[in-house]
Amino acid sequence: MNASAEDIRWQGDLDRADRDTGGGGTYPLVHVRTPTYRRPEDLKRCLQSLQRQTWSNWICDVFDDDPDASGRDVVGEMGDSRIRYRRNATQKFASANIDQCFSSANPHGADYFCVVEDDNAILPDFMETGIADCLEYGVEILLRDQLILPSNEAPPSGSDGRTTLGNRFAEGVHQPGKLRLALIVFHGVSNGALFWSRHARSKLRIGYPCNATLQEYLRTYAIAEPIFVSHRPLGIWADNADATQRNLGLGTSEFRREINLKRSIVTLQERVWADASPDERAGFLGDKAFLFSKKARAEGLAKAHLVANAGRQLSAKRAAELFARGLLIRTMGRPEPGLAEFIRARRGAISEEA
Repeated sequence: MNASAEDIRWQGDLDRADRDTGGGGTYPLVHVRTPTYRRPEDLKRCLQSLQRQTWSNWICDVFDDDPDASGRDVVGEMGDSRIRYRRNATQKFASANIDQCFSSANPHGADYFCVVEDDNAILPDFMETGIADCLEYGVEILLRDQLILPSNEAPPSGSDGRTTLGNRFAEGVHQPGKLRLALIVFHGVSNGALFWSRHARSKLRIGYPCNATLQEYLRTYAIAEPIFVSHRPLGIWADNADATQRNLGLGTSEFRREINLKRSIVTLQERVWADASPDERAGFLGDKAFLFSKKARAEGLAKAHLVANAGRQLSAKRAAELFARGLLIRTMGRPEPGLAEFIRARRGAISEEA
């Protein structure tokens, strides 16, 4: 796997820093990447969740996108040599700041990796269980369920039971093609739900400017090896979209961003459906790898103009509504400029899947 120019620059920069793996290499080292932007209290809670881990051999790089370096004091106050502060040389905005955290660079010689955004958190056995699951199920990457909370100030006991995976995937090891087919219905992976090893073949960094939401669709498409899906929620995802800075720097109206996002998703869905085998397409409605309803699957196919009314799951009125909505997206939306190149690059890895 060839490293990108940005990966190489990042690796070289961090190699010059004084580093401490905390455990002398006796046990696998987990490298946490944390993107942040002007949320000092959230960042503090996030980093405290790392300090509460039952697995002590970890190191965290905090990537601050604030030109005023508001995260520097938070890291300093933690007083933990495992937590390192990095201010972006130029402001990246949310999507690019998150994306750099999925770099294939390994400056600390780590064995495992995860991304914990500043407004999220992980429960105490997230790392230890992640390592154990990778070893038990013989995978190099896993997708972990997360509790959804209105704010990460609330304890896990305050959850109403909602999770990021919900009733979507069956628990177990899935081939990457199955994961991609889920894109017909929903976004697939969540950034903070992924945990992977240094041996993973999947190129998780997107590397192209795009909406932060689209990144998760693309990251799902980029999975190129078997993945274990765990229903045990050991992460915390803050449901606070109104307070986030995810789309700053995108220089277009909200409507234009939304319609372009949907057009990009449809383009990706078309590619996924075309790449699926005839048997996969024929069995999609009843595939037990997915837990979402047959109706939801039929609606996804209809909206993307892939199958008008799969299995006759939809009323004529509903099928017509979805067709019209899909037509609006196709007519008015424009795919992200880097999408076609991204798909071409990743399809090479897909063709090499066992």
